[in-house]
Amino acid sequence: MIAVWGLTWKELIRKRVTLMTLIMTILFWIAYWFLAGAIAGGEVHVVTSLSLLENFTRSAMILTLGFFFGAFAVAFLAIFSSVAAITGEAETGVLQSVLARPIKRWKWFMGRWLGFVSYVAIYASLLFASLHVICWVHTGVFFRFEELLPSLGLFLAVIPLLVSLTMVGSCYISPLGNGIWMTMLYGMGWLGSMIGRFMATGRLHINGMETLETLTGLIKLVMPADALQQRMLSELFSISELSGLYDLNSELSYFSVNGAASNSLLLYSAVYVAALLAAGLLIMRRKDF
Repeated sequence: MIAVWGLTWKELIRKRVTLMTLIMTILFWIAYWFLAGAIAGGEVHVVTSLSLLENFTRSAMILTLGFFFGAFAVAFLAIFSSVAAITGEAETGVLQSVLARPIKRWKWFMGRWLGFVSYVAIYASLLFASLHVICWVHTGVFFRFEELLPSLGLFLAVIPLLVSLTMVGSCYISPLGNGIWMTMLYGMGWLGSMIGRFMATGRLHINGMETLETLTGLIKLVMPADALQQRMLSELFSISELSGLYDLNSELSYFSVNGAASNSLLLYSAVYVAALLAAGLLIMRRKDF
């Protein structure tokens, strides 16, 4: 299993998706640097020149915009790195040659899964740290370790969810079809969360609101990625602790933190990922390639 893990890393390093992700991330860092400078006023503000709450609000806006891109970058790297994990290698004959050796199928599957998850997790951790460093340089605001650690964990929690879903899909769907399916599913989850966010802020008033709420709830159960992202921002900005003192969401406007995953949804997401992983292992064990 460890050998498969290492081979997965070598394969990902050689893939074009890694090169494209690196290029797009560098371009994003450049754009984000100037965006953060524009929002912060072009210089580092201290408490004497800018109120504490206003400085905190600007840093929250900068980080919200940064993680808006970061969530998509991590999602697409997780999806397209594992999109051809099963059927792609079966079509090229690589899978048959590997499984003919004395290695159990579940070990091969877990080695691939651990390789994809750890690879994307390292990228996501570096992206998470870089966003905070750029924000700190322009605003002087740096969050406490007690806030950074749980928010990083929630930011990384999306990776095993997407990798597990993609690998289960790759057992039956071609790489192209699986990539399209996962991209549309992720986009549907993001759209459902956006609709829920508009409803929560009272900016959306249409007939059949109860039906729409039920639909967005079902979408969130199938793809809770954006709900986890909102919970990450909620933990980072301490939304619940500030609710009685300062309404940060009103300042963030359309980028407000709403629809954050509850503790029940976090537990459901963990069980969901475990069920997907178990399903993938079972399919891998019984499927004839």
